[in-house]
Amino acid sequence: MTENGFEHELMEADHLGVEVIKVDAEVLIPVATALYAYGFNYLQCQGGYDAGPGEELVSFYHLIKLSDNADKPEELRVKVFLPRDNPILPSLYWIWKAADWQERETYDMYGIVYQGHPNLKRILMPEDWVGWPLRKDYISPDFYELQDAY
Repeated sequence: MTENGFEHELMEADHLGVEVIKVDAEVLIPVATALYAYGFNYLQCQGGYDAGPGEELVSFYHLIKLSDNADKPEELRVKVFLPRDNPILPSLYWIWKAADWQERETYDMYGIVYQGHPNLKRILMPEDWVGWPLRKDYISPDFYELQDAY
């Protein structure tokens, strides 16, 4: 990645030894395209998390390089840290179609907007739900009135 001029930061490997890199939202598309070209052809998981009240939101992508001649596939996790007041980054749906519902779920729970996603709308919560339920500063409403339930 470095020799090709892609800006990234190597983070500490996870508990399983999977390499983790941090990239900025502005370079996510070129980095993801390069990783796909390098053979990371399978998006195993996409998700998000909240680093804490007032902290950044994180969107992550767990990529795997599947090949016939490897005993163990290579794995890589890409993380993008976003400001909680305007969490926007490009959708990777156009590179890995598996990002479709996973980006929608992350949007629904954390409010991270994936620009260019073909159908970015709530998938778990009702469409008129206010707020992002998995953010650590989320305040649960006292009740939710179901409309048109009968």
